[in-house]
Amino acid sequence: MLSIIVTTLLLSLLTNIFLRKIYLPTIIGYIFTGTIIAYLFDLHDAVRNYELKEIAEFGVVFLMFTIGLEFSLAHLKRMKYEVFITGTLQIFLTSSVVFLLTYYSAHIELRSSIIISLVIALSSTAIVLKLLNESGEINRRHGQRSLGILIMQDIAVIPILLIIGFMSSSTNDISSALQNMVISAAALLAFLWIFGKYILEPFLTQILKTNSDELFVGSVLFLAIGASYIAHFFGFSYSLGAFIAGMLIAETRYKHQAEADLIPFRDLLLGIFFITVGMQIDFFLLISKLHIIMMLLLAVMVLKFIIIYGLIRINESKRVSLKTALSLVQIGEFSLAILELARSNELIVPPYGQILIATIVLSMIITPLILKYLTPLTDTFLKQEDDQTDYPIDSDTLKDHTVILGFGEFGRNVALALKEKGEFYLAIENNINTYHTIQKMGEPAIFGNVLKKEVLKKANIQLAKYVIVAIDNPAKLYHVCQTIQQFIESSKIIVKVHTQHEKNIISELGITNIIIENDVMSQMVSQLIMKNG
Repeated sequence: MLSIIVTTLLLSLLTNIFLRKIYLPTIIGYIFTGTIIAYLFDLHDAVRNYELKEIAEFGVVFLMFTIGLEFSLAHLKRMKYEVFITGTLQIFLTSSVVFLLTYYSAHIELRSSIIISLVIALSSTAIVLKLLNESGEINRRHGQRSLGILIMQDIAVIPILLIIGFMSSSTNDISSALQNMVISAAALLAFLWIFGKYILEPFLTQILKTNSDELFVGSVLFLAIGASYIAHFFGFSYSLGAFIAGMLIAETRYKHQAEADLIPFRDLLLGIFFITVGMQIDFFLLISKLHIIMMLLLAVMVLKFIIIYGLIRINESKRVSLKTALSLVQIGEFSLAILELARSNELIVPPYGQILIATIVLSMIITPLILKYLTPLTDTFLKQEDDQTDYPIDSDTLKDHTVILGFGEFGRNVALALKEKGEFYLAIENNINTYHTIQKMGEPAIFGNVLKKEVLKKANIQLAKYVIVAIDNPAKLYHVCQTIQQFIESSKIIVKVHTQHEKNIISELGITNIIIENDVMSQMVSQLIMKNG
């Protein structure tokens, strides 16, 4: 066992060092490592080991927990269309088309057709959200659309597991099973809601009063794993419980610290998960059935692309629709778990299962490459539009200027004051409509995402006199300030926030020039009252 662990660590390190040098994600390295050690140590049967699968699955659990930290209940409510409408339609349409093709055209047995259709409908939460988070594109419109669909897919795992249970058992009492599921869901949500509302924040406050970092890390691990266990106890997936726990902590003041402490555990366990995925690749099957696998892979990706693009295009631009569709064309990690459960219950014949596993793994390997070159791929199909960065400013001449990030009402007022004093400023705006308005006004601006270092470099931010952060998105504000600090010292950064709570969060970065909008307004009102009194 020790030799296997040492070899796995060595292979993953060497592979990922090479991949990072050519700017490819480490996910590919983990999958490749799993495939190699499976053949070196004859571990193809070991991948079915229950304990190994449990450990690997918790990589996805921690990923969903950290994603939950980024999206509070209020945020999820705002995303209800993406989650419950678009996500539901995507699953229904994809699985329906696949079922019709497999059952009526390919004449595959009924139960196998149902399993195949459900497996193909799901995409990879682990890969897509990890890479979108790393690139900062999770906060962009196509990232939000992708997130909404993936959340619905994770929720859909519950009824999918229920369907497999129905097909593998002899009982026909569907109404009783559904009733039990509804009762379990209500009990789970009630328990987590009560805990989050009345116990969670006081609990974390007492932990922090001990001034012990290890106790706080331990409490976060306890909350993530505990919520996962409770969800599993009620018959739901581990990751759903972790996601809900993350959203509950997002309502507290400790979300950023919890996220920072959990990232090492998440990335380590995700690595184990992808190694187990690689262990399932059968090279001999790949060679003998390569033509079938490649045709199936192409057909699945085209089908999912068409369906997702069509659904998103209903109320989004071509560029957002194209990026979302390209992000979700793969088949996901939960599909591997569903296939394994179906195989153990003899619901799918081995040849179909092996071909699907190979197809899933190949789609997961291709996905990091698609996401890495998402914008160039989109530009191949579309001309400059929507979120295509436009640089009308000659950056070589920019020096001692003020950079304004966000050109809302606050940003416009600052720009007007600077203009009256003869100070040159440059605005960076990510809203296409606002950017076009700035252009019509003849004001200096560039369009782009301020989380992208290339955009900041084009604004010569490192030579700026000041950088004014006037972004109204609290979730994005912290990451923007972190990115800016890589180019300019904190004393030159001025941040506008709405509340004292937001100021406390930004202060953690060592930024002192923070203006609380609500405080300024209250001071002006009190001065007016005193003056007139």
